[in-house]
Amino acid sequence: MRAERVSENLERVRERIGPEVEILAAIKYADAEDLPALAEAGIELVGENRAQDLLAKQERHRDLFTWDFIGALQSRKLKDIAPNVRLIHSIASESALRRLEQHPAGEVLIQVNVAGEESKEGVDPAELAAYIERSPSPVTGLMTMPPFTEDPERNRRHFARLAELAAEHGLKRLSMGTSQDYAVAVEEGATIVRLGSVLYEGA
Repeated sequence: MRAERVSENLERVRERIGPEVEILAAIKYADAEDLPALAEAGIELVGENRAQDLLAKQERHRDLFTWDFIGALQSRKLKDIAPNVRLIHSIASESALRRLEQHPAGEVLIQVNVAGEESKEGVDPAELAAYIERSPSPVTGLMTMPPFTEDPERNRRHFARLAELAAEHGLKRLSMGTSQDYAVAVEEGATIVRLGSVLYEGA
């Protein structure tokens, strides 16, 4: 992976979204050998989807980045993840809440299924207040993964709904928007965008 190309891509994204939004580089498909190039390019925050890959990559490059966990959370893996990340983006089940009691995390986001997709993880908006109240770890925001679409405008209403829910509950972090729709997500209030291909294109 070429740091120069990633840096150019990062700069283009930053120009679109401004200085306030956090850019999280999704590293699910990045090898450990690629990570120093990301740091050289200016990436400061990374997110991993799998617990075992998170730990393996951190073993070699922990000090290069701030680390978040962004994948589907297997409750039994929580004890490995919680002490090693700034933020878990994907609390979405009763079992995860129970595990947090045993293995508290510094901060968590509740994953909300705003589109009501049966195939997606996430809390029903109607149950959100109960999840926030029962979380043993501080809930500082919300995350969503809306339907994949070629037209980012189709997801605007889902991003807007997540922002409404965050405001209702006094939460500041909004993790929403990926490579295909991050600009729309930012317009609707995203504070963290989770980017992959748009950063790595041509690198």
